[in-house]
Amino acid sequence: MVKQTQTFEGLVMSRQNYRESDMLVKILTDQFGKKMFLVNRARKPGFTLAAGILPFTHADYIGEVRDSGLSYLSAIKSPTQYRQISNDITLNAYAAYIFGLLDLAFPDERPVGFWFKQVKQALHLIDTGLDPQIIANVVEVQMLKAYGVEPNWRGCVIDGRTDLPLDFSESYGGLLCQQHWDKDPHRLHASPRAIFYLRRFSTLDLSQVKRIDVKPATKAELKRILDVIYADMVGVTPKAKRFIDQMNQWQDRLPDRTKSEDSSNNDRPHI
Repeated sequence: MVKQTQTFEGLVMSRQNYRESDMLVKILTDQFGKKMFLVNRARKPGFTLAAGILPFTHADYIGEVRDSGLSYLSAIKSPTQYRQISNDITLNAYAAYIFGLLDLAFPDERPVGFWFKQVKQALHLIDTGLDPQIIANVVEVQMLKAYGVEPNWRGCVIDGRTDLPLDFSESYGGLLCQQHWDKDPHRLHASPRAIFYLRRFSTLDLSQVKRIDVKPATKAELKRILDVIYADMVGVTPKAKRFIDQMNQWQDRLPDRTKSEDSSNNDRPHI
């Protein structure tokens, strides 16, 4: 077992109590993927590293990183917690869902490549007030490849056309143009607007996102389509997703006080 003292950037995914006064802290690292760290005496009053092991915290860490098994932290620099995420149940759920998607897609102790920066940026955008569902939808679309599912979003899978209306076909693993819709009677019947966003999400660099403006009806359709794709083509459901769905059901039972306001907004592709 190789032991190395390393300096690395990390995002705290979760933590749990361990033994009488210790904690196990799961951190997504920029170099080593997901690692589990044993933090001794973390539950003692006045623990000096406490700020750096809170959930949804970003920091630079120094510690003994082992190839397998538990690793150990010795110092933490510049910890910054995503406070809005930590204090808001909805934002917390979407951030946990993004972590959950990555957690199921990648084994522990395997580098995750560009996904560290993408997840970091996703959390930043959610924390600064941008629409958490749309940010999660971007992650969902792009994370499909990590699950071994890579739909063709470029154009019709049969003839490559993009000048005709497109729809998503699970059977064909991507988009079908209107000329070939008869080949899949079970296509998802997605609107042109939803297809536009899904294609856009597939290549979107989250670091370029400054504004999100998507109507509730389009958001509902994006959720429907991606729920079907993940249920039928991927087959995983992070725990946070079930909680998000429950929250949506609760909200659906509340009086809609914003319907007239929402209906007057234009659904503009600002993302």
